[in-house]
Amino acid sequence: MNLKATLSPEDVARACADAMWKEDDASKGLGMELVEIKPGQATMAMTVQPHMVNGQRICHGGYIFTLADSAFAFACNSHNDRAVAAQGNITFIRPGKLGDRLVATAREISRSGRSGIYDVRVVAGDSVIAEFRGHSRVIQGSWLPDTDIKA
Repeated sequence: MNLKATLSPEDVARACADAMWKEDDASKGLGMELVEIKPGQATMAMTVQPHMVNGQRICHGGYIFTLADSAFAFACNSHNDRAVAAQGNITFIRPGKLGDRLVATAREISRSGRSGIYDVRVVAGDSVIAEFRGHSRVIQGSWLPDTDIKA
């Protein structure tokens, strides 16, 4: 079967996300949910649990970074190229609090050759919690059996 002829870019993004999610024990283990996936975009959510708050009684920044990083990962792997983070940084704007549902939305800014740049905004309701920027690098392999697929 020629998947290239049968799958739209949106279908490719969904199939890649499904394949990746099966192996993503970290995101699943933290209770993350993949809310939406499109080519170059992903939205993930996570509720701040008691074990995620620090001594200030706010969400530990590492958990916020991990949520943003997971959304980034799904966005940059949505084109059927296996991609990993080359670099990422985050700016914390407001604290996340116990019980907050944090939503991270990643979008592709640039994708050229083996490199990509993605921005991720993390919100709790209408409040922006953090802004993340990640740089991706394509590695060998693809998510789907037909390696000729390029979304």
